[in-house]
Amino acid sequence: MNRDDFPMLQGDLIYFDNGATTMKPNCVIDGIVDYYRNYTANAHRGDYDTSLKVDMMYEGVREKVRHFIDGEDASSVVFTSGTTDSLNRIVFGYMKYHLQPGDEVLLTKAEHASNILPWLELAKECGIVVRYIPLTVDNELTIEAVMNAVTEHTKVISIAHVSNVIGDVRPVSEIGDYCQKHGILFVVDGAQSVPHLPVSVTKMHIDFLAFSAHKMLGPTGVGVLYGRKDLLDEMHPTLFGGGMNASFTSEGDVSYREVPTRFEAGTPNIAGVIGLGCAIDYLENIGMENVHAHELMLKDYLLSRIKEINNVEVYNANVSGSTVIFNLKDVFSQDTAVFLNHFHICVRAGNHCAKILKDQIHVANTCRISFYFYNTKEEIDHLIEALKMSDKVFEIVL
Repeated sequence: MNRDDFPMLQGDLIYFDNGATTMKPNCVIDGIVDYYRNYTANAHRGDYDTSLKVDMMYEGVREKVRHFIDGEDASSVVFTSGTTDSLNRIVFGYMKYHLQPGDEVLLTKAEHASNILPWLELAKECGIVVRYIPLTVDNELTIEAVMNAVTEHTKVISIAHVSNVIGDVRPVSEIGDYCQKHGILFVVDGAQSVPHLPVSVTKMHIDFLAFSAHKMLGPTGVGVLYGRKDLLDEMHPTLFGGGMNASFTSEGDVSYREVPTRFEAGTPNIAGVIGLGCAIDYLENIGMENVHAHELMLKDYLLSRIKEINNVEVYNANVSGSTVIFNLKDVFSQDTAVFLNHFHICVRAGNHCAKILKDQIHVANTCRISFYFYNTKEEIDHLIEALKMSDKVFEIVL
């Protein structure tokens, strides 16, 4: 599907590491180059035509993001450097000033480090309590587990919509509805969901959403923090400087600009934001339902074929998402990845930034296959043929 649009896919590369980052289509590359070549200027700084065009292009992407995630207000879209930056701003710009000692934040042990470490730091700093919602035998999160974990002290639930290792699609709509009814703030890490399936912050009752451009065809170094307008109005900036202030004096009297400008200090990643807009246009043309359906088809095909190999152990065959994690028996995951690289096949190996997930699945490191809409059954066939030669792993690796 649309492979001709991707320069990186014109050779013999088989790329199954889309959970880490995605390939970039020509339209995204061209959009970034067009800015640098034809209308380079700073944003929100000039009163001349070139700068005004930059403002128009930059702010236009804010509206594209709002539409893409079904937000209510484009001013609720804050551009950041990525999901990690967005989550840190939520924790240290909002939660730090609204949570009290003893307040509970519920996570899971399948979360990415970016959705665990900021909370652990805040616990040290402010005395909040971090607790983990139990997962099922298949390592999935259920609404029943969420409800059973909530106590009178629970103030926040912060989870990935799609976990980056197990790959399960969490019941975000049900959790969001539950949170809204019980006065619990709902934070969603959308790094692995927004690029792959339809997301509506409005229908899902999401209070804060974080995601990255580079995982959805866009450039690196750009992300989005979406927050309910009333929450953003109460959020503190975590970065201070040019562009975000309305005025200040030598005596220390400071006035900040309105949301979202107050959260975008300094010169923004203008080219990156423009590239994100191009990526959104591209994905909307395909349709997120089609993206999701294609990935699920590929997973089903992979699982049907991988049964042909006796020495492969799959850890998440029964989950609802399209990611597959596996190991070759008695082979370290990084050795498997190096072996597959010999056949120009790219997979991720390691703990995937989910270092406490081993408490749940009892395996520290795995190989991860994460699909996107440009992957094909033929690529999976090549993977299977390579894995059938896995008795030569150490001969090739060493």
